[in-house]
Amino acid sequence: MLTTVTISLVLSAFAGVLSEEKFRFSSYYGNHMVLQKAPAEAVVWGYGQKGATVVVSLSETYKISTTVINGIWRATLKPVEAGGPYNLTASQSITNSSITLTDILFGDAWLCSGQSNMAFTVGQVINATEELALASKYTDVRIFQAALEQSEEELTDLARVAIPWSRPTAKLLDGKELSHFSAVCWLFGRYLYETLKYPIGLVHSSFGGTPVEAWSSPRALKKCGLMDSVPHSDFFVQRNLSENVSDKRNNSVLWNAMIHPFLNMTITGAIWYQGEDNAIYNRDKYNCSFPMMIDDWRMAFHKGSGGQTAPDFPFGFVQLSTNHKNNSQDGFREIRWHQTADYGFAPNARMKNTFMAVAIDVPDEKSPYGSIHPEDKQDVAYRLVLGARAVAYGEKNVSFQGPFPTQAVLEQDFISIVFNQSINAIPDEGNFFEICCSEDKTCESDDKWLHVPIEKCGVDYVLVSKPQCPVANITAVRYLWTDWPCNFKACPIYSSDGLLPAPPFILAITKQWPIKV
Repeated sequence: MLTTVTISLVLSAFAGVLSEEKFRFSSYYGNHMVLQKAPAEAVVWGYGQKGATVVVSLSETYKISTTVINGIWRATLKPVEAGGPYNLTASQSITNSSITLTDILFGDAWLCSGQSNMAFTVGQVINATEELALASKYTDVRIFQAALEQSEEELTDLARVAIPWSRPTAKLLDGKELSHFSAVCWLFGRYLYETLKYPIGLVHSSFGGTPVEAWSSPRALKKCGLMDSVPHSDFFVQRNLSENVSDKRNNSVLWNAMIHPFLNMTITGAIWYQGEDNAIYNRDKYNCSFPMMIDDWRMAFHKGSGGQTAPDFPFGFVQLSTNHKNNSQDGFREIRWHQTADYGFAPNARMKNTFMAVAIDVPDEKSPYGSIHPEDKQDVAYRLVLGARAVAYGEKNVSFQGPFPTQAVLEQDFISIVFNQSINAIPDEGNFFEICCSEDKTCESDDKWLHVPIEKCGVDYVLVSKPQCPVANITAVRYLWTDWPCNFKACPIYSSDGLLPAPPFILAITKQWPIKV
């Protein structure tokens, strides 16, 4: 049975396609790919001769007929349950051409993006040899990687592909120069597969040394007043890993070249590891620019896929780890807060259907790639998967958030900080908590913050000492408010099972919360 499909494709003025375009699939479709499973409908598209009819069939189970318009054909497949393999064939009239893609699976497709900590490869992680040896056992976790490109205009298709859809191999996952597959992306997919037991498609599109502005559309930047921002080259030279300064940090150039081409794809969700380059550059706008980028991606993918990608698809991100051990002024403490739209946790009222992996307790002073690039990506990926299971898949009784305070109350000689869950905590000598003592109740200056020790730990609370200042001046409490507050897995407060650290927070003792920083 033939069905006419007349869904319009999101096109750009830059990438107009000639009617003589060779009949083919788009760059990110190929053998071994994973298409989005039911209940969503996968979208496939490609190029052909203007006016020709293209018939798309899935292992002869059904056929869909569509027409080449402006050099592009597009079809939305019927819902297919998880599994496979299938063959996907597209045939064009007039030229009597036919293309068949083989070993196609249906499952969940996840987009992985960000900067160098997302680009950090499997071959660079701790226990890399063991991780690479496992790769070939996960044949239903398929990988795809976009090449590093940038554009001043929105591209309809990828300019280049770094890794076409492939079954995982140690060779594809290895790479010592950020040139092969993402460790966080791969480990997220592998851990997720171990829970779901059906195919996972991983689409990796990241670029080291890049701010959020490069990944955001002009319309998103405009909403945050960032259309005229220009990167500070000297800062990025210092931060970047084996790369020279280029225009890859200009507004929207990576959105144009490495995200916009994917908009027609039906996806389950996205994960993101970025923020280091915004620790100084437009740092105080990140509480707008990052949530706005998420909103804009969601709108664009929903529209581009003809409504098949959810308008609020789940979005996971990594809260930054560490950078300089003895520097509290490099912007990491503020950017961590702004990553959460100044709530301190996710999901929240501004960032709904999101999940966050806290990484502040996995510093790596001896990383051969610089302390800004920790080798432990396993904990990061595992915490992301916990968030995905709870938020994206609705699993009940999955703990995915560390403890977060609900109130701070001054009680005689102590300040009681109560958390939203049972905690596993230990006393300390005054390295982690600070109290703001301010006569005018403002806490912007660091000299108003005094370190206080944890004196006692309860089931869901800690007691910290009252600082040596007038009671009337005691204003707020903050926790882990330095770039490098803890040694590896040694922060003082975790979930009751000891797995998830409490994230950094700032909380008004007057209960006026959260505080703008």
